[in-house]
Amino acid sequence: MVDHVDDYLFDGEYLLVAEDGENLRTRNTPISFMARGKFWVNNHAHILCGNSRADTRYLMYALSQLDISGYLTGSTMPKLTQRNLARVAIPTPPLHEQAAISHFLGTLDDKIELNRRMNETLEAMAGALFKSWFVDFEPVRAKMAGREVGLPPSIVTLFPSGMVQVEAGEVPIGWHLYRLTELADHHTATTSPGAMPDVEFAHYSVPAYDSGQTPILELGANIRSNKTLVPHGAVLLSKLNPDIPRVWLPSHSLDVPQICSTEFLAFTPVEPASRGLLFSLFCDHGFRTTLRSLVTGTSKSHQRVPPKALKSMFVVAGTPAVLLAFGKLAAAWLDQTIANRAEAQMLAKLRDSLLPRLVSGELRVPDAERIAAAVL
Repeated sequence: MVDHVDDYLFDGEYLLVAEDGENLRTRNTPISFMARGKFWVNNHAHILCGNSRADTRYLMYALSQLDISGYLTGSTMPKLTQRNLARVAIPTPPLHEQAAISHFLGTLDDKIELNRRMNETLEAMAGALFKSWFVDFEPVRAKMAGREVGLPPSIVTLFPSGMVQVEAGEVPIGWHLYRLTELADHHTATTSPGAMPDVEFAHYSVPAYDSGQTPILELGANIRSNKTLVPHGAVLLSKLNPDIPRVWLPSHSLDVPQICSTEFLAFTPVEPASRGLLFSLFCDHGFRTTLRSLVTGTSKSHQRVPPKALKSMFVVAGTPAVLLAFGKLAAAWLDQTIANRAEAQMLAKLRDSLLPRLVSGELRVPDAERIAAAVL
């Protein structure tokens, strides 16, 4: 943190529109979004609020469909000035129709956001359990202190009642220190999608991760470089700039070949490990700290973790029974995150297909509701 703001300029519901930036031209991410409650805005955004002719949220959806390239200035850095933004012509049906459109589309967006927040909670639950068992050794320490462990008896018996000092630090008595190579296979097979131009691939890339953890479905003809094949049951760990944690659980249900950027390392678990164990390990704060100590390269954009150094690390202590028990508990939570993400992707696809037809007037809200009901 280099600075902070402890005040607010606005309190209510407003639309923020980007004033400058390459994204105004590429539109890889939305150029406008809603802000609610108390907030501060810097001078790189326009702040809009609907008047008696316009619903604020409808304006966001309408802007997302418009070609604004003719309103941009600047060759190096695109800029949307206040004067030019005011010139943008927006289709405006009657206010009640705008409100119905924004309510319908907003319901889809709200469900997508709910799924995102739910996934954060589920992943945090798996991470908290991992930290409790394998970092803080809370069940062992509770038994040592004569306290209730708070776990089912069948699991409590898996934990010893004492600790022992080893070279790597203090670990529970009888627990084995595992290297990553003992718990996971690293998959390095690659393919050239460009050689299969008509084949559709699920492409797991760094930009796709950063844009919502949804792989891009694209034809091989549009993928220029070699990619790593993603095996069934893999966990993807980014080796690029470990200050930004990127850990990905690919879906089991996609019926197209799955590939990932070579910036990701693809691992599959080896018993007694599980996907849940690898995912939680790769997200753990201590593991991330160790990754940062392994990087090569000077600038952030070029810092990478050498796979050889990573695979030789001692990463966790435990017994096969404890690792298997953790995997069973974490599986339900993390499988749900994959299902939530798939549902969010389907909702986003439905929204994106209906949005332009609603804004243009080609489709009315009752018809859109019937289409959505049939899909959902």
